[in-house]
Amino acid sequence: MTIEQHILACIDGSAVTESVCGYASWYAERLNMPVALLNVIEVPASTRRDLSGSIGVDSRQILLQELSQIDEHRAKIANSYSNALIEDAKSHIKENFAVDVNVYQRRSKLLPAIEHFKSKNRAIIMGRRGEDHKDSRINIGSQIETVARASSVPILICSEAFTTPNSYMIAFDASKTSIRAIELVARSQVLKGMSGHIVMIGNNDDSSKNHLAAAAAKLMDAGFMVTSHHLPQTDAVNGLLTFQAEHNIDIMVIGAYGRSKWQQLFLGSTTTEIIASTSSPVILVR
Repeated sequence: MTIEQHILACIDGSAVTESVCGYASWYAERLNMPVALLNVIEVPASTRRDLSGSIGVDSRQILLQELSQIDEHRAKIANSYSNALIEDAKSHIKENFAVDVNVYQRRSKLLPAIEHFKSKNRAIIMGRRGEDHKDSRINIGSQIETVARASSVPILICSEAFTTPNSYMIAFDASKTSIRAIELVARSQVLKGMSGHIVMIGNNDDSSKNHLAAAAAKLMDAGFMVTSHHLPQTDAVNGLLTFQAEHNIDIMVIGAYGRSKWQQLFLGSTTTEIIASTSSPVILVR
């Protein structure tokens, strides 16, 4: 039995929600798939605690009843907010895009909710900063790395208002994740017909150069319009972002979190630096 796939759009009512809806709909149109709007309801934990020994039995019972009412009220408010958010997002998509829309609301953490639809997810769309970080100095939402490390499908991260992409660049370093990114792009219709660039920073050994040539050939054999670039800069993040700005690249494709969390602790993450430093959408591939 064939399982109908969808483009999963994770929305939370933050400022990037409309952008998430736009890029999810664009992605879905390119693949002729529906959009699945997912809102995860995380109701705050109950404020109840063990009051035994501090006050009388009757008083404890009355307080516990009041706390139960507070919990129930919180749940109702969360459900009402989720319903309104989902309906607004669905209306926005229907008014601006020609795609079918499915809606899902789950009471859980984000990653388990996403994994519940694992067999249906063709791609996941997330905002760079969620509602939980809208006023903080953190440049990317706390959930992005967690979801990216667990996902086997592309994740598109966006932050600015949706504009139809016309060009893309693939960050290539001859690693397994960057080669996988090339293979994924070659098999998909999402970026086909757009002006494409494969960009390698440094890596001046013959093996890396051969991998770059093979990557470009693979995409061209699949019918893509792509140009390869081997740049001498030593700082990969600055080199990629400079190239993007100079060539007005609309969307970036990068291999996501190739290092382990332990390595990242000492060496940092190129993936996180790029996501945090660009306002353009980024497609992550693991």
